[in-house]
Amino acid sequence: MKTEIIISGFGGQGVLSMGKILAYSGLMEDKEVTWMPAYGPEQRGGTANVTVIVSDERISSPILSKFDVAIVLNQPSLDKFEPQLKPGGILIYDGYGIMNPPTRKDISVYRIDAMDKAAEMKNGKVFNMIVLGGLLKVCPVVSTEGLNKALFKSLPERHHGMIPLNMQAVEEGMKLIRPVE
Repeated sequence: MKTEIIISGFGGQGVLSMGKILAYSGLMEDKEVTWMPAYGPEQRGGTANVTVIVSDERISSPILSKFDVAIVLNQPSLDKFEPQLKPGGILIYDGYGIMNPPTRKDISVYRIDAMDKAAEMKNGKVFNMIVLGGLLKVCPVVSTEGLNKALFKSLPERHHGMIPLNMQAVEEGMKLIRPVE
């Protein structure tokens, strides 16, 4: 099985970190992975996206023009990547950053109000982990056990004390995500 994913949003939303953690999770489960970040000159506030491929077999190229899954965290990302989803693909969006919801009928669309949940949890830094939890609920490309191992591998040791909160955020995301009819 091969899953080709694009994650896109504003810089500072944890887009690149989300992709990196997802890629590390695949590695922890002995899968083949690629992680290709792309971002503008602004570190916070500019657009950023990352493509991640998780596969049981060798990956021939990390360059993608169509995706199985798109996670979009702002309107420009939705406008750009909704047309690039394969028919039958999955689109996940955070309700906070989208003014004009997705329109395609040949894909599965999910909404996750991760920004609101992060505010409720009183920690904006878990926003991306809430979204990642939503992804794993609707498209379990990796397990939560692999994700937990990946956090220990990808986060600096000084942040390991935050891993339980991050895993709680993943669980909240799994509960929060909803299909859009």
